[in-house]
Amino acid sequence: MIKTPGYFLGRNGRAIQLGNTDGLNNARFMVLFHFVDGDAPDESVDMVYGFQELGAIAARCHDHAISWVKPTHFERLTWDADAVFGPAATWGNWRDAPLVDRDIAEVLEEVEETVCARLAAFGKAPERFNLIHADMRLANLLVGQEGTRLIDFDDCGHGWFLYDFAASISFIEDDPRIPTFKAAWVRGYRSVRGLSAEDEAEIETFIMFRRMALLAWIGSHIQAPEPQQMAPNFASTTAQIGKLYLKRHQKC
Repeated sequence: MIKTPGYFLGRNGRAIQLGNTDGLNNARFMVLFHFVDGDAPDESVDMVYGFQELGAIAARCHDHAISWVKPTHFERLTWDADAVFGPAATWGNWRDAPLVDRDIAEVLEEVEETVCARLAAFGKAPERFNLIHADMRLANLLVGQEGTRLIDFDDCGHGWFLYDFAASISFIEDDPRIPTFKAAWVRGYRSVRGLSAEDEAEIETFIMFRRMALLAWIGSHIQAPEPQQMAPNFASTTAQIGKLYLKRHQKC
């Protein structure tokens, strides 16, 4: 079982309300969640246990996604190759991100081609591609006296299950501890749900896929403080990660 925050019902008995305010062209859907007491795991100390717990939580979520009969009019984002690299990419075109010069673009063009080819070969069977959290980082866990709760389902949508690991290391893909975090996540995942060697071997593709999506996000959200802070080195580091990825994963 995965613990998530509860929610309040409105006076009309519904959990989801519709509201508007000055400055908005369209009404917005709103939900009032219960306050959850707790703190995110401390990322300044050993995070191995946290990633093992993330793996187990992800596996439970994926089992639920496979067994859950979705409503007829269930609509969420889709995190596939078209959403990241297509003409109407959700977070924009990575080529428009700050400091993507000719040399960086040359590397990342090959990375995109390789990632897309491998994702196409990997396929979208429902045991691999289904409903995912899509932002399951340690920062989106609240640990309190009642256990660990998973929060922030804003990006929840249809995608590859392995994307949930890639999202868990967002912005730190070049950290030398990533292999250790990945091993811990896989260990936690397999304590709940099976993960084939073939699937495990493709995790690096999803790390690269997510990193490219984040590069596009930096470009399309550059007015915000966090992207501005990361922008100076993000494209060049992405290209460095990309070169290593290409050495290990040839085109299909």
